[in-house]
Amino acid sequence: MAVSMIGAAQAAVVVQPVGYEIDGEPFEGALVYDDSVSGPRPGLVMVPNWLGVTDRAAEKAARAAGQKYVVFVADMYGKATRPADANEAKAAASAVRGDRPLMRKRAQAAVDVFREQAGEVLDEDRLAAIGFCFGGGSVLELARSGADLKAFVSFHGNLDTPNPDDAKAIKAPVLVLHGADDPSVPKEQVDAFIVEMQGAEDVDWQFVGYGGAVHSFTDPYANVPGRNEYNPTVARRAFAAMNDLLDEVFAAN
Repeated sequence: MAVSMIGAAQAAVVVQPVGYEIDGEPFEGALVYDDSVSGPRPGLVMVPNWLGVTDRAAEKAARAAGQKYVVFVADMYGKATRPADANEAKAAASAVRGDRPLMRKRAQAAVDVFREQAGEVLDEDRLAAIGFCFGGGSVLELARSGADLKAFVSFHGNLDTPNPDDAKAIKAPVLVLHGADDPSVPKEQVDAFIVEMQGAEDVDWQFVGYGGAVHSFTDPYANVPGRNEYNPTVARRAFAAMNDLLDEVFAAN
């Protein structure tokens, strides 16, 4: 992914590749922001869906960023792994999901690189994490690791974790935006997540279930009816909920 602008109507949106290493292995994320805005902005580390760092992930980052935020798209697989289809994505995501310490380490590395690389456009004191599908589950694991961020937001993400007691380490508000009819995240997983959050006692958490929505409801390219399907109304509401929480936590800084 080369340095680029997204669309004529969004000509001010910069997508800048950022290379980094984890344990000697090369990774490459992307810094996304509107360069027509001057001064530092709050930052969002964004973990994309299981396809990883793609042009579509950059589009999603640009939508999340708007003129309010600067976004860093995290690479959870390594530069050599760029899934070409759902089968390759499933294999890559399963390898990371099967090793939660590795998932947390790679998500935290993205946070660290973001702080180091964003320069003048980032207000380092106001930083949150968001994620979509596989990325939503990754962000929740980052929260459970005790990461020092202002908020964690999961869009249609997986909710399971091998160590529910780790939720007690969460330091900032958690917002889960879930499709109530999502076949990829069954009711049993939802119920277990709620029990997990309740058991964490002092954690500030919200769970929003959107009726009629399935998996990938924020993804304009999702078109498998009843399973992975874009829902523009729910997507708009979910992004509004994200912004409401971020306005709150960043104003409190």
